[in-house]
Amino acid sequence: MAWDLLLSTDYGLFSLFVIVFVIGMGVWFARFFSTKMREDQARFGK
Repeated sequence: MAWDLLLSTDYGLFSLFVIVFVIGMGVWFARFFSTKMREDQARFGK
């Protein structure tokens, strides 16, 4: 029943989109900040 509502209604699909988008944003920010921290460590030699 819950899967039917999630995948077949407009508010369910929008909720699924928001969940996937927020998870993707979290992964992107984690990689972005990790890369910037590594660049700063290499630049300042610490």
